[in-house]
Amino acid sequence: MKLDEKDIKKIAVFRALQLGDMLCAIPAIRALRNAYPNAEITLLGLPWAKSFIERFNNYFNRFIHFPGYPGLPEQPYDEAEFTAFSRQIKNENFDLLLQMQGNGTIVNDLLLGLNAKFVAGFYNNESYVDDELFIPYPDYGSEILRHLKLVEHLGIPSCGTYLEFPIEPTDVQEAKNLYQLLFEKRYVIIHPGSRGAWRQWPPQFFAALGDHCIESGFSIVVTGTSEEREITRELIKCMHHPVIDLTGKTSLGSVAVLIENAFLLLANCTGVSHIAAALKTPSVIVSMDGEPERWSPLDSTLHHVIDCSRQPNFNKVYQETVRLVKRKHNIQKQFNG
Repeated sequence: MKLDEKDIKKIAVFRALQLGDMLCAIPAIRALRNAYPNAEITLLGLPWAKSFIERFNNYFNRFIHFPGYPGLPEQPYDEAEFTAFSRQIKNENFDLLLQMQGNGTIVNDLLLGLNAKFVAGFYNNESYVDDELFIPYPDYGSEILRHLKLVEHLGIPSCGTYLEFPIEPTDVQEAKNLYQLLFEKRYVIIHPGSRGAWRQWPPQFFAALGDHCIESGFSIVVTGTSEEREITRELIKCMHHPVIDLTGKTSLGSVAVLIENAFLLLANCTGVSHIAAALKTPSVIVSMDGEPERWSPLDSTLHHVIDCSRQPNFNKVYQETVRLVKRKHNIQKQFNG
């Protein structure tokens, strides 16, 4: 390890991104916690992530809201809030600050000025940092492996590439209240929404998949946030069979329980796809962002990602869904006698 455990008592991780991004960073955070079991680890992130660190409290101790910065699109920039944030972080005197945001073009100079004893992270040609704790940003491969490269560069061994999503008893009870009439593994979840309309496969295509699943003996559960009601409503309108519509009715925890107990997840490449990967629920995932190799789950035998960034590829997605439903349905029928 390049940084001795006795010198690293306070660690900050800068990753001000969304759910899927955070879940893909967990293998690196797990390795970090294993290397520094007694350190205080603080996440500097978006407001929603306060609940994330509460769920992952075996890895994180604290949360500090990062209020935004010019050039970062996730939230509006407020100069007064940022000034207060900068002052607070400088006063924290972190021993190690990890830049896990990306290639560092926007944030490297910012983080290097926050008084941490050591700063480590990524750089590219525009954000070069002359420090052995920084490495060139690996602009290829899985998001999981990219961040493991960083911690391994720091002399921290990997503790595995698997994802995690802890489920609490309250999550289970909430989910039971929503789907108590459903049989475990007898329903398919369709989650047609995604952050940004350009990342959303047409709802009428998801509807065709849903009709096939219903005709094969499964119920369909439609999930999404309240903000995604327009797209779930369009999906339901295109279907020929009734569905169970839970749009806007689930919390993050309860939707995870629904995914865990589902036969299959059909979704765009978004946060729920990484929850399915963590909970080992089979999935067919439509990739619309042009980076399937970056965001695809590592287990390609369980999770089937189809690149639709250049063309809708309806037949490919449909055929994969039909294959999984037929194969697994037949296995389940044999098992049930």
